[in-house]
Amino acid sequence: MNEETGPSTEKGKETRLFLFLVICLFPLLSVAIVGGYGFIVWMYQLVVGPPGPPS
Repeated sequence: MNEETGPSTEKGKETRLFLFLVICLFPLLSVAIVGGYGFIVWMYQLVVGPPGPPS
């Protein structure tokens, strides 16, 4: 059996993957989603007009 595929190596890979997800991917993904939604609302208001009762 190869020692590289032992339990400690797998645990290290899982730890690095978890840290990558928590530190890099999830924050970037949340900023992209919120920014994309804000952009869509902004473009919608440019076409339709601001919210509120009609003048």
